[in-house]
Amino acid sequence: MTKLSISLGQMNIKLGQVDQNFDRAEQLIEGASQSASDIVILPELWTTGYDLENAMTYADELHAGSFARLSALAEEYRVAIYGSVLERANGAALNCAALHAADGRLAGAYRKIHLFRLFDEHLWLGEGESPTALDLPWGMTGLSICYDLRFPELFRRYAVKDRAKLILLCAEWPLARVEHWRALLKARAIENQLFVAATNACGETGETAFGGHSMLIDPWGQVIVEGGEDEELLTAEIDLDEVDRVRQSIPVFEDRRPDAYL
Repeated sequence: MTKLSISLGQMNIKLGQVDQNFDRAEQLIEGASQSASDIVILPELWTTGYDLENAMTYADELHAGSFARLSALAEEYRVAIYGSVLERANGAALNCAALHAADGRLAGAYRKIHLFRLFDEHLWLGEGESPTALDLPWGMTGLSICYDLRFPELFRRYAVKDRAKLILLCAEWPLARVEHWRALLKARAIENQLFVAATNACGETGETAFGGHSMLIDPWGQVIVEGGEDEELLTAEIDLDEVDRVRQSIPVFEDRRPDAYL
């Protein structure tokens, strides 16, 4: 399977309103299913937003609560789902991005490594400790969340060590820095010669306006599809064989000199 249909479910998250957010997410998931998408990507912390003072109230164990509801939705609509919610583990709340396959199976989960101090994540959440790359039917895929985008080391690891062809990213990236978002997404795709699929939240959640502009970018850095600043479902198909063609055309990884700068 080299061709993959991806939907980006850009939504306005309602702070602390889990059921309302689930209802909206289900509409997006259903739309992705009707578009015959293989996977739909939801934003970061899309069930709650940044109501972190109450994080432990919302947090669920990995196969329970919100995770179980996501599994059921993936199975019902026959589409894989990726996005982050709050996980309860070892007495802490974690920003956990789970990927449920189209049969409802949990294919893997990534806990956010880089906590965003400007939103007090470091005060309320536990840190993730390791990257997560999954060998999925369409190829190696790296998982990431929002602030991770500012740390090229993680993306390089996925490209070099894991030979990822696609990186998924879910985010709540503020409108005030949306141009950083757009530039960094393109940079991560270009420098690692892979596809980047990123869904951002939009509209006001609490006191913060989020930037939207969810994007799917190819290994040349060309934008395949990009959202605006309102809720919407974006869908496009990619051909993952393009990664091999680009890497053969410009052999960046063969020309690396880690002995000189690491």
